[in-house]
Amino acid sequence: MMSAPEASAAPRPQSDVSSAVGLMGVAGLFLWVLVCRNWPTIVDAFGIPGPRAVLDGPYAALCGVLAASLPMVLWSVLHDKVHRRPSTGIDWDRPRALSEVADVSITKLAGLWATWALIGFLYCVARYYWSGNYLFAMEVLGFAIVPMFVLSIPYVLWLDRVLVNPRDGAWHFGAMLIGREAYDREEVWKHLRAWAVKGFFTAFMVSILPGLFGEIVRVDFSTLGSDPVAIARLAISLMFLLDVQIGTVGYIMTLKPLDAQIRSANPFLAGWLAALLCYPPFVMMGTGALLTYEVNTQDWSVWFAGNNALLWAWGGLLVVLTAIYGWATVIFGLRFSNLTYRGVLTNGPYAFTRHPAYLSKNLFWWCSTLPFFVTSNSLTDVVRNCFFLAVTNAIYFWRAKTEEAHLSLEDPKYVEYSKWMEQNGLITSAIKRLGQRVRPQRGALQPAE
Repeated sequence: MMSAPEASAAPRPQSDVSSAVGLMGVAGLFLWVLVCRNWPTIVDAFGIPGPRAVLDGPYAALCGVLAASLPMVLWSVLHDKVHRRPSTGIDWDRPRALSEVADVSITKLAGLWATWALIGFLYCVARYYWSGNYLFAMEVLGFAIVPMFVLSIPYVLWLDRVLVNPRDGAWHFGAMLIGREAYDREEVWKHLRAWAVKGFFTAFMVSILPGLFGEIVRVDFSTLGSDPVAIARLAISLMFLLDVQIGTVGYIMTLKPLDAQIRSANPFLAGWLAALLCYPPFVMMGTGALLTYEVNTQDWSVWFAGNNALLWAWGGLLVVLTAIYGWATVIFGLRFSNLTYRGVLTNGPYAFTRHPAYLSKNLFWWCSTLPFFVTSNSLTDVVRNCFFLAVTNAIYFWRAKTEEAHLSLEDPKYVEYSKWMEQNGLITSAIKRLGQRVRPQRGALQPAE
């Protein structure tokens, strides 16, 4: 058994995603934003017919996803050569004849199309998806289903020829529906859980794409001047734009040739409950929700108005916290997704803490809301706001623990990474040492316990 010094000397486990992948996506997105902002100049220079206005609409935002994904895919394949990794489950050097896999592919396509039909039915009956921002998501997904249906045929036939085991979750679901071959019920559930994640979160991400993108494209930098509040808010919006755009790429590009497939979705009910409580229509935080923590509060800029130095400092703090949050998504590259295992990340902000996004997000809420300052001068409001924000923090802590349990179950590398973090992670090791000081020492648990 390793001693503490020996454990500290061990190298950090290698990340399954290189840091450059996400940076390629950021570069592609920024280039597209520049094109959209300068579109009137571009069409004049090249004599392109059409309207001469900035491209700030929802479909321009959707094209931003393509602009971010293309350089990430090229870097992943050409430089990182992810398609050659054993974790893809692909053997490119031993393709089968099409006749050998045709029956398997037909069964798989039946399972895949039935899955899409089920998701479409749930979209149809859930009225929540037919109002507000979700209308755009339904329009996009409704248009996409036809090319998805057509392209799935050559894609599945091509991929099954080189898969080591083409009988994946989609095949088992198709076999269950057709009823001609034996299937594994657990594989069916794994397949349905993975597509439940894609169906739920892809619609959500597409629905929030246009707002942030349009805000960044339309911003007039000449009006910012030296206003610390306006500059901080713009920077914060930009960080959230990176999070949303790169995150959307992650939900779409779940492809085995890119080693970005969903290897498993969280099997724990607690994990789903903790995650869904943070997203509409189940969200428990926010104005009017059960855990509202902003009653009779004001924005941070209101409380610090008149003190320019403090506005710059506090705005800078909020930008840093948001930048960490955005960085925690960008570092995933093509693999960002809630509730899934798609490899293990150990680089970027994940070299300092296992949950940089949750930590920075919750600190941001405390620093931006300042729930202990209220306009009503009511101690009751202060107690309520602080209590409900603390409950929100507890939900994210619960969520983090369910994710750790899932990843530890799936990959020994994550267990190794967790041990390394407890010894060497700047934030994680500090929190562990603090916990050891405030908690009474207990003996080691026995197997019966």
